[in-house]
Amino acid sequence: MKPLFALAALAAVTLSSSVFANAELAQKKNCMACHAVDKKLVGPAFKDIAAKYAGQKDAVAQLSEKVIKGGSGTWGQIPMPANAVTPEEAKTLVAWVLSQK
Repeated sequence: MKPLFALAALAAVTLSSSVFANAELAQKKNCMACHAVDKKLVGPAFKDIAAKYAGQKDAVAQLSEKVIKGGSGTWGQIPMPANAVTPEEAKTLVAWVLSQK
């Protein structure tokens, strides 16, 4: 029973570390200057983004492109500027945003 408990504890720590790391990346890349997890700031709340794109198979690719290049019109008139992120960072950030429910 102890090995199973240790494995579950390791998985929990790994998952929570991963979530924290992605939130940390969002802070580091200045996403949090315009977005919050649960409320609209300049841009939409991450929870609202996750709800809007829930179940869309191409959401990660579509939103990663928008994070890298910027965009406008989806959430109103205020444009999102292009961001200095690598394609891998963009995918990591988008996956984290889409997990906010």
